[in-house]
Amino acid sequence: MSEISGRQKTLYFLKFIGLGLVVGVAYVDPGNWGTDIAAGSKFGYSLLWVVVMSNLIGIFMQYLSSKLGIATGMSLSENCRENFSKHKTIGLWISAEIAVIATDLAEVVGAAIAIFLLFKIPLIYGAMLASLDTLLILGLEKFGMRKIEAVIIGMMVLIGCAYLIEINLAQPDWNQIAYHAVVPSLNHNSLIIAVGILGATVMPHAIFLHSAMTKTRKTIFDVLKTPKRIIRFSLMDTVVALVFAGLINGAILVMSAATFYQKNLAIESIQTAYQTLSPLLGNVSGLAFGVALLASGIASSVVATLSGQVIFEGFTKLRTNLWKRRIVIRSITVVPAVIALYYGANTLDLLVISQVILSLQLPFTIIPLVYFTNNKKIMGADYSNRILTKTLAIICIGVIIILNVLLVIFQFGLKL
Repeated sequence: MSEISGRQKTLYFLKFIGLGLVVGVAYVDPGNWGTDIAAGSKFGYSLLWVVVMSNLIGIFMQYLSSKLGIATGMSLSENCRENFSKHKTIGLWISAEIAVIATDLAEVVGAAIAIFLLFKIPLIYGAMLASLDTLLILGLEKFGMRKIEAVIIGMMVLIGCAYLIEINLAQPDWNQIAYHAVVPSLNHNSLIIAVGILGATVMPHAIFLHSAMTKTRKTIFDVLKTPKRIIRFSLMDTVVALVFAGLINGAILVMSAATFYQKNLAIESIQTAYQTLSPLLGNVSGLAFGVALLASGIASSVVATLSGQVIFEGFTKLRTNLWKRRIVIRSITVVPAVIALYYGANTLDLLVISQVILSLQLPFTIIPLVYFTNNKKIMGADYSNRILTKTLAIICIGVIIILNVLLVIFQFGLKL
């Protein structure tokens, strides 16, 4: 089919969309809540530009990921296995698994906090309950991937609605929002939060997942024939979904700045944020906050599970039972989470640290991605990156590496 009508294009696009919103859930996980609340309460609106920049980088990298999957028919992890040496592949695999574990830790802690806020179940038991949440949703897998997508998208919409309520109640300063969304401001005190926002927004596991999930649209590929048309569909899907996710992230920071920073309230944990919201903005605000956080923890945990699956299978070429992997990964992440919570670790700090780990791992994900999409032998001459795309990719890599290097320098007390 070389030519299709506008109506057919719309129909096929509607059948295609969904991948962007699924990976977009990773962009509004509890780790984002931790970094955005910390940023807003400590530095006001001044780090909003980091959210905007990180979201733009995220859109670009997710687009490259889907493009790689469409053009090659293989996921990012499969391309690593096929095109790199055994030692490089093992190293990249280990780093990707560390990213999945750090992500899952944030989901467990976030969901445990939400369960405590809504039902007053202690954090330790909430973490254990959180370890069971995705098993229920993944049971939908036997009915098809679209069912899981529908549940995840529903939760994404729920989070968005909750933050519409929060922003309406918080009454932020829109002039400050417009200014700080585009004007950079950064110092050594805010650097770790800025890097945390970057790590929480541009998620390594979501990049791996996006390239793999394009395979679920194979029937549409067979009809549309040309990858160029499919890549355009993917770009539109990705932009719409991640702009929506970016607005939610921005809303979390803005709510925190308008509610906490403006009133000089020190927020040291998500629990404190919740407890402070109700007296300031009313019970509806606290309830919306708790429900959205729970939806975020559960939905992003499902995405982390799916990502872990495609990463393991892509790098090792071994098929593994999704349920068995879930049990293993959750055992690895729940145990340290329970120990940390038992000894009274600050939940906000746990979330921020997990996202910093993700930011440090990010170059090991995006550099191979950019290498593959630049390579004409791998992508084909028609689908490899053009000069402008290559330039933007190099700039994105440079920004991420520079922020990570600065973080290491400041954290170890070295002087520039």
